[in-house]
Amino acid sequence: MEGKLTKLEKYWILYDVGNSAFVLLVSTILPIYFNYLSGLGGVSEVDSLAYWGYGASVSTLLVAFLGPVLGTVADTKGYKKPIFTVCMAVGVIGCAALALPVSWAVFLAVFVVAKVGYSASLIFYDAMLSDVTSPKRMDQISSQGYAWGYIGSCVPFIISLGFVLGNEAIGITMPQAMAIAFFLNAGWWFAMTVPLLRTYRQNHGVAKREHVVKESFGRLFRILQDIRKERKTFLFLVAFFFYIDGVYTIIEMATAYGSAIGLDTQGLLLALLVTQIVAFPCALLFGKAAKKYKNTTLIRVCIVCYFCIALFAVQLDKQWEFWFLAVCVGMFQGGIQALSRSYFASIIPPEKSGELFGIFDICGKGASFMGTALVGMMTQLTQNPSIGVGMLAVLFAVGFAVFGAAVKES
Repeated sequence: MEGKLTKLEKYWILYDVGNSAFVLLVSTILPIYFNYLSGLGGVSEVDSLAYWGYGASVSTLLVAFLGPVLGTVADTKGYKKPIFTVCMAVGVIGCAALALPVSWAVFLAVFVVAKVGYSASLIFYDAMLSDVTSPKRMDQISSQGYAWGYIGSCVPFIISLGFVLGNEAIGITMPQAMAIAFFLNAGWWFAMTVPLLRTYRQNHGVAKREHVVKESFGRLFRILQDIRKERKTFLFLVAFFFYIDGVYTIIEMATAYGSAIGLDTQGLLLALLVTQIVAFPCALLFGKAAKKYKNTTLIRVCIVCYFCIALFAVQLDKQWEFWFLAVCVGMFQGGIQALSRSYFASIIPPEKSGELFGIFDICGKGASFMGTALVGMMTQLTQNPSIGVGMLAVLFAVGFAVFGAAVKES
């Protein structure tokens, strides 16, 4: 990467380090703990997997409704940081509040609130990219964010894992161990956010109007009309909707799936820790590769690899196969996320970044509603989790085809 990171670039990357702790918690320990709580409530493992998928889908639909409006409001100068702060606070407080419920239904409801806060905060965080760095550095800075997020999130995760797996040895109950994990990760998330809150200033935006919310709805309506006219942007968003939906469904439901097919819980958690460790250098490598190869080519490679991952998961029934899959996911997870974010930032006007990233993030980090719902419904209909997961290959196939059409518009 050319040149040292600026202070603002470092602080922007730190937020990825903070919120990624929540992501790792959601994709590893949370589904297993939810399975534990729902089991106490008499819910079968198949239904538990489905309910977890439905919860993730509900949180996404809420963000889909709120995101574009909030993003459009945030494009008004001086609004981006305050709205980002509120969303981040909802996520952090929600994460800590997961320590309170003992009922699986209440726990799922609190999870939905926390995930809405997390997903909404990312709309504004991603939109800050055009404010914190130059267009030429976007691929590298975006990749650095994901890379350090992966490795940094391992710190609170390993400590949490120590309490969760060793709760009996240290004389505490599972709910008490989980409470420590929730408070620890919430505190980590908040602490990593403070430097960005202190230094970030919004450089791009529209002038403040008398009726900000009303005017924002009007801008949102106009931007949706403009997107349909901008064929390249429109096709990319459609493609992104499909392929990233598959990516985030795999991230969110990996441990829930492994648990449902009877794999060892401790092995699942350690395998996904390996995913984070592998993802760190691979995300950086993709950032460097973007200097030599077109990011559109690299995105296509990632989509194809994820298609193969989804197909391999259909026959998965052994612990070593889950470990192999965890390594493969780690290799391409950071690349497809970072390059998609920086590619989108490079094709949109920076003064409209908030509203456009509001739409982008419906299809992105907050949006695995189609994949999670698809897995949940197919699992319940067939009583076979493997068939549900296998349906994700369709999402990657459609995403690859539409992305190809978007690239031709360049």
